[in-house]
Amino acid sequence: MDLHLTNKVFIVTGGAKGIGAAISKILAAEGAIVIVAGRGKEDNYKMVDAIVLAKGKASSHTAELSQPEACKSLVEFAIEKYGRIDGIINNAGVNDGIDLENGSPELFMQSIQKNLSHYYNIVHYALPHLKASKGTVINIGSKVSVTGQGHTSGYAAAKGGINALTREWAAELLPYSIRVNAVLPAEVWTPLYANWINSLPNPKEKLEQIVAKIPYEKRFTTSEEIANMVVFLASDVSSHTTGQIIFVDGGYTHLDRTLT
Repeated sequence: MDLHLTNKVFIVTGGAKGIGAAISKILAAEGAIVIVAGRGKEDNYKMVDAIVLAKGKASSHTAELSQPEACKSLVEFAIEKYGRIDGIINNAGVNDGIDLENGSPELFMQSIQKNLSHYYNIVHYALPHLKASKGTVINIGSKVSVTGQGHTSGYAAAKGGINALTREWAAELLPYSIRVNAVLPAEVWTPLYANWINSLPNPKEKLEQIVAKIPYEKRFTTSEEIANMVVFLASDVSSHTTGQIIFVDGGYTHLDRTLT
């Protein structure tokens, strides 16, 4: 199926690792031009090199996206280099474990800044260009926004905000034919997830407990499975889909617990 993405320009935040890396690669494989954005300069370069080696088109932009000026600079970079923006994939963030009991108001606000504010800031600065292209926004959220997890108030609040902004922007941007959707993973095997598991005193046992609770095939979702949904939503093959919060999680969030 032709997704009609050839030479369309997409910003992918956190686009060098994990889910973001898979999104960057699959967009590029479909012919899109990818701007890999995030704080890791070397990681960004490596991702761009991998895309170019595979005959794709990509650029990197190093930025601390928790700063509003960095978000503005990212958008300006895209326009200066390519003259257009067809989509924003808001993906960057980290489950930083800022909880209610042991956190603080200052740490909570820092978590919101790291995990939510740049979603708004980038789309705000990119909006004139998205209007011109009748572009799309895909926000990467988390099942934590609807299930809770415990001991991660900042991250959970940010992800809940992402769900709300997805619906709010979808409503606000209807007159401009800009589609806005969210993709919510649950248990996805990424380098960050592997680091967390391996930091536990009983990683093998914990891993088995988690996998046993994933209804579909008792396995983790892959980054590529998340990316495939994102790229579909980024394409005009999904041309009448907006305001949707889509779970790609093997049934983890919603299916009856008796199944596991």
